[in-house]
Amino acid sequence: MSDQDLVNSELYEQGRVTPPDTIRFLRARQNGVVQPLLTDLYQITMAYAYWKSGKVNDVAVFDLYFRKNPFQGEFTIFAGLEECLLFLENFHYSESDILYLKQTLPQTIEPEFFVFLKNLTPRDVTLHAIEEGSVCFPRVPLLRLEGPLIIVQLLETTLLTLVNYASLMATNAARYRMAAGKNITLLEFGLRRAQGPDGGLSASKYAYVGGFDGTSNVLAGKLYGIPVKGTHAHSYVTSFSDVNELKNRFLAHRTTGVKHDMLPLCIEWRKKLSALLDISDNEASDGEMAALISFAIAFPEGFTALVDTSGLLNFCAVALAMNDLGYRAQGIRIDSGDLAYLSNKAREIFETVAQNLHLPWFAELMIVASNDINEETILSLNEQDHKIDCFGIGTHLVTCQRQPALGCVYKMVEINGSPRIKLSQDVAKITMPGKKDVYRLYGSDGHALIDLIKRSVEPPPEVGHKVLCRHPFEESKRAYVIPTRVEPLLKVCWQDGKICCPLPTLSEVRSKVHASLRTLRQDHKRNLNPTPYKVSVSSELYTFIHELWLQNAPIGELY
Repeated sequence: MSDQDLVNSELYEQGRVTPPDTIRFLRARQNGVVQPLLTDLYQITMAYAYWKSGKVNDVAVFDLYFRKNPFQGEFTIFAGLEECLLFLENFHYSESDILYLKQTLPQTIEPEFFVFLKNLTPRDVTLHAIEEGSVCFPRVPLLRLEGPLIIVQLLETTLLTLVNYASLMATNAARYRMAAGKNITLLEFGLRRAQGPDGGLSASKYAYVGGFDGTSNVLAGKLYGIPVKGTHAHSYVTSFSDVNELKNRFLAHRTTGVKHDMLPLCIEWRKKLSALLDISDNEASDGEMAALISFAIAFPEGFTALVDTSGLLNFCAVALAMNDLGYRAQGIRIDSGDLAYLSNKAREIFETVAQNLHLPWFAELMIVASNDINEETILSLNEQDHKIDCFGIGTHLVTCQRQPALGCVYKMVEINGSPRIKLSQDVAKITMPGKKDVYRLYGSDGHALIDLIKRSVEPPPEVGHKVLCRHPFEESKRAYVIPTRVEPLLKVCWQDGKICCPLPTLSEVRSKVHASLRTLRQDHKRNLNPTPYKVSVSSELYTFIHELWLQNAPIGELY
Protein backbone atom coordinates (compact mmCIF):
# COMPACT_ATOMS: atom_id res chain seq x y z
CA MET A 1 0.00 0.00 0.00
CA SER A 2 1.37 3.44 -0.89
CA ASP A 3 1.96 6.26 1.62
CA GLN A 4 -1.01 8.13 0.14
CA ASP A 5 -3.21 5.06 0.58
CA LEU A 6 -2.19 4.92 4.26
CA VAL A 7 -3.00 8.60 4.71
CA ASN A 8 -6.34 8.15 2.96
CA SER A 9 -7.18 5.12 5.08
CA GLU A 10 -6.54 7.05 8.30
CA LEU A 11 -8.58 10.02 7.09
CA TYR A 12 -11.41 7.72 6.02
CA GLU A 13 -11.53 5.99 9.40
CA GLN A 14 -11.69 9.43 11.04
CA GLY A 15 -14.61 10.38 8.79
CA ARG A 16 -12.67 13.27 7.26
CA VAL A 17 -12.90 12.23 3.61
CA THR A 18 -15.61 10.78 1.43
CA PRO A 19 -15.37 7.29 -0.16
CA PRO A 20 -14.39 8.61 -3.63
CA ASP A 21 -11.25 10.14 -2.10
CA THR A 22 -10.17 6.74 -0.80
CA ILE A 23 -11.40 4.55 -3.61
CA ARG A 24 -7.99 3.05 -4.35
CA PHE A 25 -7.51 2.13 -0.70
CA LEU A 26 -10.97 0.61 -0.45
CA ARG A 27 -10.46 -1.35 -3.67
CA ALA A 28 -7.19 -2.77 -2.39
CA ARG A 29 -8.70 -3.65 0.99
CA GLN A 30 -11.70 -5.43 -0.47
CA ASN A 31 -9.52 -7.24 -3.01
CA GLY A 32 -7.30 -8.82 -0.32
CA VAL A 33 -8.65 -12.34 -0.65
CA VAL A 34 -8.01 -12.32 -4.40
CA GLN A 35 -4.39 -13.45 -4.59
CA PRO A 36 -2.28 -15.95 -6.58
CA LEU A 37 -3.09 -18.86 -4.24
CA LEU A 38 -6.81 -18.39 -4.92
CA THR A 39 -6.47 -20.99 -7.65
CA ASP A 40 -6.65 -24.70 -8.39
CA LEU A 41 -3.61 -26.77 -7.51
CA TYR A 42 -3.25 -28.09 -11.04
CA GLN A 43 -2.43 -24.59 -12.29
CA ILE A 44 0.72 -24.63 -10.14
CA THR A 45 1.62 -28.22 -11.00
CA MET A 46 1.26 -27.34 -14.69
CA ALA A 47 3.43 -24.29 -14.14
CA TYR A 48 6.18 -26.50 -12.71
CA ALA A 49 5.86 -28.97 -15.58
CA TYR A 50 6.10 -26.10 -18.09
CA TRP A 51 9.14 -24.75 -16.25
CA LYS A 52 10.76 -28.18 -16.04
CA SER A 53 10.12 -28.69 -19.76
CA GLY A 54 11.97 -25.50 -20.68
CA LYS A 55 8.84 -23.62 -21.77
CA VAL A 56 9.66 -20.49 -19.76
CA ASN A 57 9.95 -18.37 -22.90
CA ASP A 58 6.87 -19.78 -24.64
CA VAL A 59 4.19 -17.19 -25.41
CA ALA A 60 0.49 -18.07 -25.45
CA VAL A 61 -2.90 -16.54 -26.14
CA PHE A 62 -5.97 -17.53 -24.09
CA ASP A 63 -9.63 -16.57 -24.55
CA LEU A 64 -12.10 -16.35 -21.66
CA TYR A 65 -15.71 -16.78 -22.80
CA PHE A 66 -18.95 -18.67 -22.10
CA ARG A 67 -20.91 -21.08 -24.27
CA LYS A 68 -24.56 -20.38 -23.39
CA ASN A 69 -26.55 -17.43 -22.06
CA PRO A 70 -27.98 -17.97 -18.56
CA PHE A 71 -31.57 -18.09 -17.30
CA GLN A 72 -32.93 -19.32 -20.66
CA GLY A 73 -32.29 -15.85 -22.00
CA GLU A 74 -30.41 -14.49 -24.99
CA PHE A 75 -28.06 -11.96 -23.42
CA THR A 76 -25.45 -11.73 -20.67
CA ILE A 77 -23.93 -8.75 -18.86
CA PHE A 78 -20.14 -8.79 -18.59
CA ALA A 79 -18.91 -7.85 -15.11
CA GLY A 80 -15.85 -8.36 -12.93
CA LEU A 81 -13.27 -6.65 -15.15
CA GLU A 82 -12.11 -4.17 -12.53
CA GLU A 83 -11.41 -6.98 -10.06
CA CYS A 84 -9.46 -8.85 -12.74
CA LEU A 85 -7.29 -5.81 -13.36
CA LEU A 86 -6.71 -5.23 -9.65
CA PHE A 87 -5.71 -8.88 -9.34
CA LEU A 88 -3.08 -8.37 -12.03
CA GLU A 89 -1.94 -5.15 -10.36
CA ASN A 90 -1.44 -6.89 -7.01
CA PHE A 91 -0.18 -10.25 -8.33
CA HIS A 92 2.87 -11.62 -6.50
CA TYR A 93 3.75 -14.66 -4.44
CA SER A 94 4.56 -13.64 -0.88
CA GLU A 95 7.15 -15.32 1.34
CA SER A 96 4.38 -17.16 3.16
CA ASP A 97 2.91 -18.28 -0.18
CA ILE A 98 6.25 -19.75 -1.22
CA LEU A 99 6.72 -21.44 2.16
CA TYR A 100 3.24 -22.98 1.92
CA LEU A 101 3.88 -24.26 -1.61
CA LYS A 102 7.18 -25.79 -0.53
CA GLN A 103 5.32 -27.69 2.17
CA THR A 104 2.42 -28.68 -0.08
CA LEU A 105 3.98 -29.63 -3.41
CA PRO A 106 6.03 -32.82 -3.86
CA GLN A 107 9.48 -32.72 -2.35
CA THR A 108 10.97 -33.58 -5.75
CA ILE A 109 10.28 -30.06 -7.05
CA GLU A 110 13.52 -28.20 -7.65
CA PRO A 111 14.18 -25.20 -5.35
CA GLU A 112 14.89 -22.96 -8.35
CA PHE A 113 11.21 -23.18 -9.33
CA PHE A 114 10.21 -21.40 -6.13
CA VAL A 115 12.70 -18.64 -6.90
CA PHE A 116 11.07 -18.37 -10.33
CA LEU A 117 7.59 -18.07 -8.74
CA LYS A 118 8.79 -15.47 -6.22
CA ASN A 119 9.94 -13.21 -9.07
CA LEU A 120 6.95 -13.89 -11.34
CA THR A 121 4.78 -10.91 -12.33
CA PRO A 122 2.26 -10.23 -15.14
CA ARG A 123 4.32 -7.30 -16.49
CA ASP A 124 4.68 -9.02 -19.88
CA VAL A 125 0.99 -9.91 -20.13
CA THR A 126 -1.40 -7.94 -22.35
CA LEU A 127 -5.10 -8.16 -21.58
CA HIS A 128 -7.84 -7.09 -23.98
CA ALA A 129 -11.40 -6.97 -22.65
CA ILE A 130 -14.94 -5.98 -23.46
CA GLU A 131 -16.04 -2.90 -21.53
CA GLU A 132 -17.49 -3.83 -18.15
CA GLY A 133 -21.28 -3.55 -18.11
CA SER A 134 -21.62 -4.43 -21.80
CA VAL A 135 -24.12 -6.88 -23.20
CA CYS A 136 -22.25 -9.94 -24.47
CA PHE A 137 -22.98 -13.28 -26.06
CA PRO A 138 -21.75 -16.90 -26.28
CA ARG A 139 -18.37 -17.62 -27.89
CA VAL A 140 -17.34 -13.96 -27.88
CA PRO A 141 -14.09 -13.54 -25.90
CA LEU A 142 -14.74 -11.42 -22.83
CA LEU A 143 -11.01 -11.38 -22.10
CA ARG A 144 -8.05 -12.12 -24.35
CA LEU A 145 -4.73 -12.63 -22.61
CA GLU A 146 -1.37 -12.74 -24.38
CA GLY A 147 1.95 -13.32 -22.65
CA PRO A 148 4.40 -15.86 -21.23
CA LEU A 149 2.70 -19.26 -21.12
CA ILE A 150 3.33 -19.96 -17.44
CA ILE A 151 1.89 -16.70 -16.10
CA VAL A 152 -1.18 -16.64 -18.35
CA GLN A 153 -1.85 -20.25 -17.35
CA LEU A 154 -1.55 -19.39 -13.65
CA LEU A 155 -4.14 -16.60 -14.05
CA GLU A 156 -6.87 -18.96 -15.32
CA THR A 157 -8.81 -20.03 -12.24
CA THR A 158 -8.73 -16.66 -10.51
CA LEU A 159 -9.92 -14.78 -13.58
CA LEU A 160 -12.71 -17.30 -14.06
CA THR A 161 -13.94 -16.97 -10.50
CA LEU A 162 -13.86 -13.17 -10.78
CA VAL A 163 -15.85 -13.09 -14.03
CA ASN A 164 -18.24 -16.04 -13.66
CA TYR A 165 -20.30 -14.97 -10.65
CA ALA A 166 -20.02 -11.24 -11.31
CA SER A 167 -21.44 -11.63 -14.83
CA LEU A 168 -24.10 -14.10 -13.73
CA MET A 169 -25.21 -11.83 -10.89
CA ALA A 170 -25.27 -8.68 -13.01
CA THR A 171 -27.29 -10.52 -15.66
CA ASN A 172 -29.76 -11.81 -13.08
CA ALA A 173 -30.20 -8.33 -11.65
CA ALA A 174 -30.70 -6.84 -15.12
CA ARG A 175 -33.45 -9.38 -15.81
CA TYR A 176 -35.19 -8.43 -12.55
CA ARG A 177 -34.93 -4.79 -13.54
CA MET A 178 -36.53 -5.44 -16.93
CA ALA A 179 -39.30 -7.53 -15.33
CA ALA A 180 -40.08 -4.87 -12.72
CA GLY A 181 -39.93 -1.90 -15.07
CA LYS A 182 -38.00 1.34 -14.75
CA ASN A 183 -40.35 2.99 -12.22
CA ILE A 184 -40.14 0.29 -9.53
CA THR A 185 -37.44 0.48 -6.86
CA LEU A 186 -35.41 -2.71 -6.44
CA LEU A 187 -33.51 -3.49 -3.24
CA GLU A 188 -31.13 -6.41 -2.71
CA PHE A 189 -31.88 -8.18 0.60
CA GLY A 190 -29.81 -11.34 0.11
CA LEU A 191 -26.85 -11.21 2.51
CA ARG A 192 -28.24 -13.78 4.94
CA ARG A 193 -28.91 -16.23 2.10
CA ALA A 194 -25.75 -15.64 0.06
CA GLN A 195 -22.90 -18.11 -0.35
CA GLY A 196 -20.79 -16.78 2.49
CA PRO A 197 -19.59 -13.24 3.21
CA ASP A 198 -17.63 -12.85 -0.04
CA GLY A 199 -20.63 -14.06 -2.03
CA GLY A 200 -22.82 -11.63 -0.12
CA LEU A 201 -20.58 -8.66 -0.91
CA SER A 202 -20.28 -9.64 -4.57
CA ALA A 203 -24.04 -10.07 -4.80
CA SER A 204 -24.66 -6.58 -3.43
CA LYS A 205 -22.05 -5.05 -5.74
CA TYR A 206 -23.22 -6.69 -8.95
CA ALA A 207 -26.93 -6.42 -8.17
CA TYR A 208 -26.33 -2.66 -8.11
CA VAL A 209 -24.41 -2.89 -11.39
CA GLY A 210 -27.30 -4.82 -12.95
CA GLY A 211 -29.86 -2.17 -12.04
CA PHE A 212 -30.85 -2.52 -8.37
CA ASP A 213 -31.23 0.74 -6.45
CA GLY A 214 -29.84 -0.27 -3.07
CA THR A 215 -28.92 -3.01 -0.64
CA SER A 216 -29.50 -4.02 2.97
CA ASN A 217 -25.80 -4.96 3.20
CA VAL A 218 -24.15 -2.27 5.33
CA LEU A 219 -20.56 -3.28 4.55
CA ALA A 220 -21.30 -3.23 0.81
CA GLY A 221 -22.62 0.29 1.31
CA LYS A 222 -19.39 1.35 2.99
CA LEU A 223 -17.05 -0.36 0.53
CA TYR A 224 -18.84 0.46 -2.71
CA GLY A 225 -20.95 3.53 -1.99
CA ILE A 226 -24.20 1.66 -2.69
CA PRO A 227 -27.32 3.19 -1.05
CA VAL A 228 -28.27 1.17 2.05
CA LYS A 229 -31.91 0.59 2.96
CA GLY A 230 -33.74 -1.31 5.71
CA THR A 231 -36.68 -1.21 8.10
CA HIS A 232 -37.16 -3.75 10.90
CA ALA A 233 -37.96 -7.44 11.36
CA HIS A 234 -41.00 -9.19 12.82
CA SER A 235 -39.00 -9.68 16.00
CA TYR A 236 -39.17 -5.95 16.68
CA VAL A 237 -42.97 -6.07 16.58
CA THR A 238 -43.22 -9.22 18.68
CA SER A 239 -40.86 -7.74 21.28
CA PHE A 240 -43.84 -5.61 22.41
CA SER A 241 -47.04 -7.14 23.78
CA ASP A 242 -48.83 -4.10 25.21
CA VAL A 243 -48.79 -0.30 25.04
CA ASN A 244 -47.82 -0.23 28.72
CA GLU A 245 -44.37 -1.46 27.65
CA LEU A 246 -43.64 1.88 25.96
CA LYS A 247 -40.86 3.46 28.00
CA ASN A 248 -40.63 6.52 25.77
CA ARG A 249 -43.89 7.87 24.36
CA PHE A 250 -42.84 11.42 23.47
CA LEU A 251 -41.91 12.89 20.10
CA ALA A 252 -40.91 16.52 19.55
CA HIS A 253 -42.89 18.51 16.99
CA ARG A 254 -40.77 18.87 13.86
CA THR A 255 -41.17 22.66 13.76
CA THR A 256 -41.84 23.88 17.31
CA GLY A 257 -39.81 21.29 19.19
CA VAL A 258 -42.61 20.85 21.73
CA LYS A 259 -42.82 17.23 22.91
CA HIS A 260 -46.11 15.37 22.57
CA ASP A 261 -47.28 12.05 23.97
CA MET A 262 -47.72 9.81 20.91
CA LEU A 263 -49.86 7.14 22.58
CA PRO A 264 -53.11 9.13 23.06
CA LEU A 265 -52.68 10.69 19.62
CA CYS A 266 -52.38 7.25 18.01
CA ILE A 267 -55.26 5.76 19.97
CA GLU A 268 -57.51 8.65 18.98
CA TRP A 269 -56.58 8.30 15.32
CA ARG A 270 -57.15 4.56 15.45
CA LYS A 271 -60.70 5.11 16.67
CA LYS A 272 -61.41 7.64 13.89
CA LEU A 273 -59.91 5.38 11.23
CA SER A 274 -61.84 2.38 12.49
CA ALA A 275 -65.07 4.18 11.61
CA LEU A 276 -63.72 5.66 8.36
CA LEU A 277 -62.33 2.38 7.02
CA ASP A 278 -64.99 0.13 8.54
CA ILE A 279 -62.32 -1.92 10.31
CA SER A 280 -62.99 -3.08 13.86
CA ASP A 281 -60.67 -1.51 16.41
CA ASN A 282 -60.50 -4.94 18.05
CA GLU A 283 -58.59 -6.32 15.03
CA ALA A 284 -55.62 -4.09 15.80
CA SER A 285 -52.96 -5.38 18.18
CA ASP A 286 -51.89 -3.14 21.05
CA GLY A 287 -48.48 -4.78 21.03
CA GLU A 288 -48.06 -3.88 17.38
CA MET A 289 -49.28 -0.34 18.11
CA ALA A 290 -46.58 -0.03 20.79
CA ALA A 291 -43.91 -1.34 18.43
CA LEU A 292 -44.85 1.08 15.65
CA ILE A 293 -44.99 4.06 18.02
CA SER A 294 -41.58 3.11 19.40
CA PHE A 295 -40.08 2.77 15.91
CA ALA A 296 -41.66 6.02 14.74
CA ILE A 297 -40.17 7.88 17.70
CA ALA A 298 -36.76 6.39 16.89
CA PHE A 299 -37.05 7.22 13.16
CA PRO A 300 -39.55 10.05 12.66
CA GLU A 301 -38.01 11.04 9.31
CA GLY A 302 -38.92 8.42 6.71
CA PHE A 303 -40.82 6.04 9.02
CA THR A 304 -41.39 2.67 7.29
CA ALA A 305 -43.03 -0.27 9.06
CA LEU A 306 -43.36 -4.00 8.48
CA VAL A 307 -47.07 -4.84 8.63
CA ASP A 308 -49.66 -7.37 7.55
CA THR A 309 -53.29 -6.63 6.59
CA SER A 310 -54.45 -6.28 10.20
CA GLY A 311 -51.54 -3.94 10.88
CA LEU A 312 -52.65 -1.31 8.37
CA LEU A 313 -54.99 0.30 10.91
CA ASN A 314 -52.18 0.72 13.43
CA PHE A 315 -49.77 1.99 10.77
CA CYS A 316 -52.20 4.60 9.48
CA ALA A 317 -52.95 5.74 13.03
CA VAL A 318 -49.25 6.20 13.82
CA ALA A 319 -48.62 7.88 10.45
CA LEU A 320 -51.44 10.39 11.07
CA ALA A 321 -50.23 11.10 14.59
CA MET A 322 -46.79 11.81 13.13
CA ASN A 323 -48.42 14.08 10.56
CA ASP A 324 -49.92 16.08 13.42
CA LEU A 325 -46.36 16.65 14.63
CA GLY A 326 -45.04 17.72 11.22
CA TYR A 327 -43.64 14.40 9.96
CA ARG A 328 -44.53 12.28 6.95
CA ALA A 329 -44.32 8.51 7.10
CA GLN A 330 -42.62 6.82 4.15
CA GLY A 331 -44.60 3.59 3.76
CA ILE A 332 -44.99 -0.07 4.65
CA ARG A 333 -43.29 -3.37 3.92
CA ILE A 334 -45.25 -6.60 3.46
CA ASP A 335 -43.47 -9.92 3.27
CA SER A 336 -46.13 -12.63 3.46
CA GLY A 337 -49.43 -13.57 1.94
CA ASP A 338 -50.97 -12.65 -1.40
CA LEU A 339 -48.83 -9.69 -2.43
CA ALA A 340 -51.08 -8.54 -5.26
CA TYR A 341 -54.18 -8.54 -3.04
CA LEU A 342 -52.42 -7.01 -0.04
CA SER A 343 -50.80 -4.24 -2.08
CA ASN A 344 -54.13 -3.33 -3.68
CA LYS A 345 -55.86 -3.40 -0.27
CA ALA A 346 -53.18 -1.18 1.26
CA ARG A 347 -53.31 1.28 -1.64
CA GLU A 348 -57.10 1.41 -1.37
CA ILE A 349 -56.86 2.27 2.33
CA PHE A 350 -54.18 4.91 1.74
CA GLU A 351 -56.27 6.53 -0.98
CA THR A 352 -59.40 6.52 1.21
CA VAL A 353 -57.51 8.22 4.04
CA ALA A 354 -55.97 10.73 1.62
CA GLN A 355 -59.31 11.65 0.11
CA ASN A 356 -61.29 11.93 3.35
CA LEU A 357 -58.61 13.74 5.35
CA HIS A 358 -57.39 15.91 2.46
CA LEU A 359 -53.84 14.58 2.62
CA PRO A 360 -52.80 13.89 -1.00
CA TRP A 361 -49.36 12.58 0.01
CA PHE A 362 -50.96 9.74 1.98
CA ALA A 363 -52.19 8.12 -1.23
CA GLU A 364 -48.58 7.94 -2.44
CA LEU A 365 -47.16 6.07 0.56
CA MET A 366 -44.61 3.51 -0.57
CA ILE A 367 -45.51 -0.20 -0.55
CA VAL A 368 -42.49 -2.51 -0.34
CA ALA A 369 -42.84 -6.26 -0.91
CA SER A 370 -40.25 -8.86 0.11
CA ASN A 371 -41.72 -12.36 0.15
CA ASP A 372 -39.30 -14.83 -1.53
CA ILE A 373 -39.68 -12.97 -4.82
CA ASN A 374 -38.25 -14.17 -8.12
CA GLU A 375 -38.46 -13.01 -11.73
CA GLU A 376 -41.59 -15.05 -12.43
CA THR A 377 -43.26 -13.66 -9.31
CA ILE A 378 -42.76 -10.11 -10.56
CA LEU A 379 -44.13 -10.95 -14.01
CA SER A 380 -47.16 -12.60 -12.41
CA LEU A 381 -47.74 -9.62 -10.11
CA ASN A 382 -47.60 -7.34 -13.15
CA GLU A 383 -50.44 -9.33 -14.69
CA GLN A 384 -52.44 -8.96 -11.45
CA ASP A 385 -52.09 -5.15 -11.49
CA HIS A 386 -50.21 -4.95 -8.18
CA LYS A 387 -49.68 -1.64 -6.42
CA ILE A 388 -46.15 -2.34 -5.17
CA ASP A 389 -43.58 0.46 -5.44
CA CYS A 390 -40.50 -1.45 -4.35
CA PHE A 391 -39.36 -5.07 -4.31
CA GLY A 392 -36.87 -6.33 -1.74
CA ILE A 393 -35.33 -9.46 -3.25
CA GLY A 394 -32.98 -11.90 -1.57
CA THR A 395 -32.62 -15.64 -2.06
CA HIS A 396 -33.53 -16.03 -5.74
CA LEU A 397 -31.40 -13.05 -6.70
CA VAL A 398 -28.14 -13.67 -4.86
CA THR A 399 -28.07 -17.46 -5.29
CA CYS A 400 -29.15 -17.23 -8.95
CA GLN A 401 -31.42 -20.20 -8.29
CA ARG A 402 -32.55 -20.58 -11.89
CA GLN A 403 -28.92 -21.15 -12.92
CA PRO A 404 -26.16 -21.29 -10.31
CA ALA A 405 -23.18 -20.85 -12.67
CA LEU A 406 -22.45 -19.09 -15.95
CA GLY A 407 -19.89 -21.62 -17.11
CA CYS A 408 -17.12 -19.38 -18.42
CA VAL A 409 -14.12 -21.24 -19.82
CA TYR A 410 -10.50 -20.25 -20.45
CA LYS A 411 -8.97 -21.85 -23.51
CA MET A 412 -5.59 -21.65 -25.21
CA VAL A 413 -6.01 -20.53 -28.82
CA GLU A 414 -2.39 -19.89 -29.81
CA ILE A 415 1.14 -20.75 -28.65
CA ASN A 416 4.35 -19.29 -30.03
CA GLY A 417 2.37 -17.87 -32.97
CA SER A 418 0.88 -21.28 -33.82
CA PRO A 419 -2.94 -21.55 -33.57
CA ARG A 420 -4.49 -24.20 -31.34
CA ILE A 421 -7.94 -25.80 -31.65
CA LYS A 422 -9.67 -28.06 -29.15
CA LEU A 423 -11.91 -30.62 -30.85
CA SER A 424 -14.91 -32.34 -29.32
CA GLN A 425 -17.82 -34.49 -30.40
CA ASP A 426 -19.92 -31.71 -28.88
CA VAL A 427 -19.60 -28.92 -31.47
CA ALA A 428 -20.36 -26.31 -28.81
CA LYS A 429 -17.08 -27.20 -27.11
CA ILE A 430 -14.87 -26.76 -30.18
CA THR A 431 -12.66 -23.70 -29.73
CA MET A 432 -12.03 -20.99 -32.29
CA PRO A 433 -8.25 -20.90 -32.85
CA GLY A 434 -5.88 -17.98 -33.07
CA LYS A 435 -5.86 -14.39 -31.90
CA LYS A 436 -9.16 -12.73 -32.74
CA ASP A 437 -10.91 -9.37 -32.58
CA VAL A 438 -14.64 -8.79 -32.17
CA TYR A 439 -16.88 -6.15 -33.72
CA ARG A 440 -20.52 -5.29 -33.08
CA LEU A 441 -22.34 -4.31 -36.25
CA TYR A 442 -25.36 -2.00 -36.00
CA GLY A 443 -28.31 -1.58 -38.33
CA SER A 444 -30.05 1.54 -39.59
CA ASP A 445 -32.48 1.51 -36.64
CA GLY A 446 -29.59 1.83 -34.17
CA HIS A 447 -29.95 -1.67 -32.79
CA ALA A 448 -27.13 -4.21 -32.72
CA LEU A 449 -27.47 -6.65 -35.62
CA ILE A 450 -24.69 -9.17 -35.10
CA ASP A 451 -21.31 -9.71 -33.42
CA LEU A 452 -18.55 -10.52 -35.89
CA ILE A 453 -15.37 -12.34 -34.82
CA LYS A 454 -12.38 -11.90 -37.12
CA ARG A 455 -8.75 -12.96 -37.06
CA SER A 456 -6.61 -10.16 -35.64
CA VAL A 457 -4.60 -10.04 -38.88
CA GLU A 458 -7.77 -9.14 -40.83
CA PRO A 459 -8.81 -5.53 -41.41
CA PRO A 460 -11.85 -4.39 -39.41
CA PRO A 461 -15.26 -4.19 -41.09
CA GLU A 462 -16.20 -0.78 -42.47
CA VAL A 463 -19.40 1.25 -42.21
CA GLY A 464 -21.46 1.02 -45.42
CA HIS A 465 -19.45 -1.91 -46.80
CA LYS A 466 -21.04 -5.34 -47.26
CA VAL A 467 -19.67 -7.97 -44.85
CA LEU A 468 -20.19 -11.72 -45.13
CA CYS A 469 -21.04 -13.10 -41.69
CA ARG A 470 -20.93 -16.86 -41.22
CA HIS A 471 -21.95 -19.31 -38.52
CA PRO A 472 -18.67 -20.75 -37.20
CA PHE A 473 -19.69 -24.40 -37.72
CA GLU A 474 -22.74 -24.57 -39.98
CA GLU A 475 -21.91 -23.92 -43.63
CA SER A 476 -25.40 -22.97 -44.79
CA LYS A 477 -25.93 -20.28 -42.14
CA ARG A 478 -24.54 -17.04 -43.54
CA ALA A 479 -25.70 -13.54 -44.32
CA TYR A 480 -24.48 -10.26 -45.75
CA VAL A 481 -24.56 -7.27 -43.43
CA ILE A 482 -24.07 -3.61 -44.35
CA PRO A 483 -23.40 -1.93 -40.97
CA THR A 484 -24.29 1.68 -40.24
CA ARG A 485 -21.97 1.59 -37.23
CA VAL A 486 -19.07 -0.67 -36.28
CA GLU A 487 -18.01 -0.98 -32.64
CA PRO A 488 -14.72 -2.74 -31.76
CA LEU A 489 -15.43 -4.67 -28.55
CA LEU A 490 -12.00 -5.81 -27.32
CA LYS A 491 -9.84 -3.00 -25.94
CA VAL A 492 -6.43 -3.02 -24.26
CA CYS A 493 -6.88 -2.81 -20.47
CA TRP A 494 -3.55 -4.14 -19.12
CA GLN A 495 -0.16 -3.70 -20.75
CA ASP A 496 3.46 -3.20 -19.69
CA GLY A 497 2.64 -4.12 -16.11
CA LYS A 498 -0.09 -1.56 -15.48
CA ILE A 499 -3.78 -0.82 -15.96
CA CYS A 500 -4.12 1.23 -19.14
CA CYS A 501 -7.86 1.91 -19.29
CA PRO A 502 -10.12 4.06 -17.09
CA LEU A 503 -11.70 2.27 -14.13
CA PRO A 504 -15.30 3.51 -14.08
CA THR A 505 -17.26 3.87 -10.86
CA LEU A 506 -20.00 1.36 -10.06
CA SER A 507 -22.58 3.96 -11.02
CA GLU A 508 -20.90 4.41 -14.39
CA VAL A 509 -20.83 0.64 -14.98
CA ARG A 510 -24.50 0.55 -13.98
CA SER A 511 -25.26 3.24 -16.55
CA LYS A 512 -23.31 1.24 -19.14
CA VAL A 513 -25.54 -1.78 -18.50
CA HIS A 514 -28.64 0.32 -19.11
CA ALA A 515 -27.22 1.89 -22.26
CA SER A 516 -25.94 -1.41 -23.64
CA LEU A 517 -29.28 -3.15 -23.12
CA ARG A 518 -31.01 -0.35 -25.05
CA THR A 519 -29.00 -1.34 -28.15
CA LEU A 520 -30.76 -4.74 -28.26
CA ARG A 521 -34.11 -5.27 -29.93
CA GLN A 522 -36.93 -6.06 -27.53
CA ASP A 523 -37.38 -9.58 -28.93
CA HIS A 524 -33.82 -10.43 -27.81
CA LYS A 525 -34.70 -9.37 -24.24
CA ARG A 526 -38.20 -10.74 -23.76
CA ASN A 527 -38.75 -13.30 -21.01
CA LEU A 528 -40.54 -15.94 -23.07
CA ASN A 529 -38.86 -17.46 -26.14
CA PRO A 530 -36.44 -14.61 -26.86
CA THR A 531 -34.91 -14.38 -30.33
CA PRO A 532 -31.29 -15.59 -30.33
CA TYR A 533 -28.75 -12.86 -31.04
CA LYS A 534 -26.35 -13.89 -33.80
CA VAL A 535 -22.62 -14.30 -33.26
CA SER A 536 -20.73 -14.91 -36.49
CA VAL A 537 -17.23 -15.26 -37.89
CA SER A 538 -15.62 -13.76 -40.96
CA SER A 539 -15.22 -15.85 -44.07
CA GLU A 540 -11.47 -15.99 -43.48
CA LEU A 541 -11.84 -17.17 -39.88
CA TYR A 542 -14.45 -19.74 -40.95
CA THR A 543 -11.99 -21.23 -43.46
CA PHE A 544 -9.17 -21.07 -40.89
CA ILE A 545 -11.23 -22.97 -38.30
CA HIS A 546 -12.27 -25.70 -40.69
CA GLU A 547 -8.80 -26.22 -42.14
CA LEU A 548 -7.38 -26.71 -38.63
CA TRP A 549 -10.33 -28.93 -37.75
CA LEU A 550 -9.55 -31.24 -40.67
CA GLN A 551 -5.82 -31.19 -39.90
CA ASN A 552 -6.35 -32.19 -36.27
CA ALA A 553 -9.32 -34.55 -36.57
CA PRO A 554 -8.32 -38.22 -36.66
CA ILE A 555 -9.24 -40.24 -39.76
CA GLY A 556 -11.06 -43.42 -38.96
CA GLU A 557 -10.55 -46.79 -40.62
CA LEU A 558 -13.26 -49.20 -41.75
CA TYR A 559 -12.70 -52.97 -41.93
